[in-house]
Amino acid sequence: MAESNFVDYVKILCRSGKGGRGSMHLKHLKYNYNGGPDGGDGGRGGNIILRGNHNYWTLLHLRFQRHIFAEHGGNGGADKCHGTDGKDIYIDVPPGTVVYNAETGKFVCDVSYDGQEVILLKGGRGGLGNFQFRTATNQAPRFAQPGEPMQEMTIILELKLLADVGLVGFPNAGKSTLVSSLSNARPKIANYPFTTMEPSLGIVAYRDNKSFVMADIPGIIEGASEGKGLGLRFLRHIERNSLLLFMVPGDTDDIRREYEVLLNELRQFNPEMLSKHRVLAVTKCDLLDEELIDMLRPSLPDDLPVVFISAVTGMGLDELKDVLWRELNSESNKLEVITSTDTLIHRDKDMSRFAKELVAEGEDEDIEYLDADDIEDIEDFEYDEEA
Repeated sequence: MAESNFVDYVKILCRSGKGGRGSMHLKHLKYNYNGGPDGGDGGRGGNIILRGNHNYWTLLHLRFQRHIFAEHGGNGGADKCHGTDGKDIYIDVPPGTVVYNAETGKFVCDVSYDGQEVILLKGGRGGLGNFQFRTATNQAPRFAQPGEPMQEMTIILELKLLADVGLVGFPNAGKSTLVSSLSNARPKIANYPFTTMEPSLGIVAYRDNKSFVMADIPGIIEGASEGKGLGLRFLRHIERNSLLLFMVPGDTDDIRREYEVLLNELRQFNPEMLSKHRVLAVTKCDLLDEELIDMLRPSLPDDLPVVFISAVTGMGLDELKDVLWRELNSESNKLEVITSTDTLIHRDKDMSRFAKELVAEGEDEDIEYLDADDIEDIEDFEYDEEA
């Protein structure tokens, strides 16, 4: 089976650079034998920086990058020469990437828009040279500071696609057909379950040159919270959608029951998702006549807008876009940025499932820390900010 190009979960060992040592040097010249201290400061270690880049939409480029290390700062030299600063390392990620500490599972940071930069690990400050410690009573200090040590963390990068509208439905509910009808996206469409195996985004054009983004995710089934079908792995991609569009085929036996099953699976995944605005689209209505549609209306949920559509014939698509636009721009519907340290609490089971899947693929084995013979043991020290 061909390997998917959509990667939304990677684990990387990151390490910032250590600060360079300050120089302990006394100036000796034949015309100035007691020239005094002239040891320069050490350079700053390189930072590890996350940067949002809209040119990426998956984490595929990081899948096999198991270790990311920044440069160490250079040591100070004689004649008050400052050590070189270590080069910062930028990790480009698609907007919507969330970072967790792999050891504790705690939220670390969030990259939500293009160009955003977040310092993940700070490089160590360079040590002060003995020139900085000269005083009237100690005119030839014979000591200097070491550089600050590096920081190290194993992180989990998890992608959550940023979109305005997220599609929720069973397999073959017509989600991919709707996305292809409303946008230029071309997801795979076929007459069998689980045709969509990876999420896709489509930009839907609206009136007056306005638009919104729609996210299509693989279908879920009853019992997905227990691992059936594709499980809940891809539901993270609609956690940040400000509006959920539920899609149920019009030829199903009980539309209300299928809607409630989908709602319950979302509740099992993350109860907070039930607070989002919801719209119900009854699909494949080209198979129904007006009389049958009128008969179905009383049995449908009455706590959300309902639209009868057919993506094949175009029936109801303009009305659907109007309803979606109105709900998206309502005052009570604001996109919530997930920055809680408890974000993972409701998905511990799901995260463990990802880990098992990646171990099976050989992508999440225990990371061996590389030997660093060039790294010296540095004792803890306190910086004198006034020095």
